[in-house]
Amino acid sequence: MTNNRTFMPKVNTEEELSALQLEGLKWTVSHAFNNSGFYRKKFEENAVGPDDIKSHDDISRLPLTNADDFREGYPFPLLCVPMKDVVRIHASSGTTGKRKVLSYTQKDIDDWADMFARCYELAELTREDRVQIAVGYGLWSAGVGFQAGVERLGATALPVGPGNIDLHCEVMVDLEATVLCATASMALLLAEEVKNRGIRDSVRLKKVIMGAERSSSAMKERMKELLGVEHVFDIPGLTELYGPGAGLDCTLHTGIHYHADYYILEILDPNTLEPVAPGDPGEMVVTTLKKQAAPLIRYRTRDMTRLIPGRCPCGSVLPRHDRIFDRSDDMFVFRGVNIYPSQVDELVSRVDGAGSEYQIQLKRGGDGREYMIVVLERDEAADPALDEILARSMADLVKRKIMVRAQIRVVGYGTLPRTQSKSKRVFDTRDQ
Repeated sequence: MTNNRTFMPKVNTEEELSALQLEGLKWTVSHAFNNSGFYRKKFEENAVGPDDIKSHDDISRLPLTNADDFREGYPFPLLCVPMKDVVRIHASSGTTGKRKVLSYTQKDIDDWADMFARCYELAELTREDRVQIAVGYGLWSAGVGFQAGVERLGATALPVGPGNIDLHCEVMVDLEATVLCATASMALLLAEEVKNRGIRDSVRLKKVIMGAERSSSAMKERMKELLGVEHVFDIPGLTELYGPGAGLDCTLHTGIHYHADYYILEILDPNTLEPVAPGDPGEMVVTTLKKQAAPLIRYRTRDMTRLIPGRCPCGSVLPRHDRIFDRSDDMFVFRGVNIYPSQVDELVSRVDGAGSEYQIQLKRGGDGREYMIVVLERDEAADPALDEILARSMADLVKRKIMVRAQIRVVGYGTLPRTQSKSKRVFDTRDQ
């Protein structure tokens, strides 16, 4: 591979990209209709077929799909190629039932590696970088995806995997890692360990690429402070859509560039399932354009974001969406008010003296009433004598911005548990 190779789209204008999408949409619908009993049945129930796809607008005629379709057809519900053409299988974590099993052809694997290399290219990685990978390997698609992208780009992969903080610190220092790939929680945990062990001057990290969970602005700033890195990038993705690497924000951090030549992104109202107004928040619905083994057609990801209009100042033709701020199924109702955890994220980032870690506890008292308690870590440098002021400030913000009353309990820095995977923020015991 030469140094001037690029993984960016082979188109230069939005019109060319749109034409590429329409070609891919027609191929995907035809491929699914002809090779999947599941999809053929779905199409026939909605009186639509490959010949009906003539423009982008026709995508609205296609049926929506969701996670239940994976469970009902377990283990290979969307398979559109013979098993002899399947070279790899990945699966989701299966936290809500049977795992979602996804199959890959060799072309699917190659496309995914190219997409991931493009993500690294957006982050301005080079072949000189050493990329420390701190996410899981195995059936979960994360680790192998990060590694394949590094190798496709031509950089050096340091595949440590999750856990083993001692080994991570050793590799980070001795092998002079320049980039860390991790969940947001793992990245914060490692950042705090670097500080606690007094090894920051020996760390050569320049960038952090984190995904798999929602992260707050406060968490990002904490990582920058503790690790001394210049950039912290968001990398979304899900197993159904190849895996992580569905997009990345460039070094200008004006939004996440997504691979519009590999999938179409719709933003729908999660309640009405109608398109939202341009720039308004909604649920990400994806349709793949090149995926062979298990194509997705109008798949409800449950991830919430918004499209960002216009071209990025970086000049890339790739469109952008905002970072994923919630999942539509993460919303909880408290005293009749619909609340997303990201609303609390945003308020925590605005309160002087607050750290980046918090929990939301929903309980029912002996009087039958519901109570919301926000357990909030104070910042490491904050004065414990000011905890009462911190609690009042946070309670006032919650009341004014979310329109509910919450009890605020301030705890010391480092009190809340750190995790090597994803942090749990909401604990609801009202029905127990």
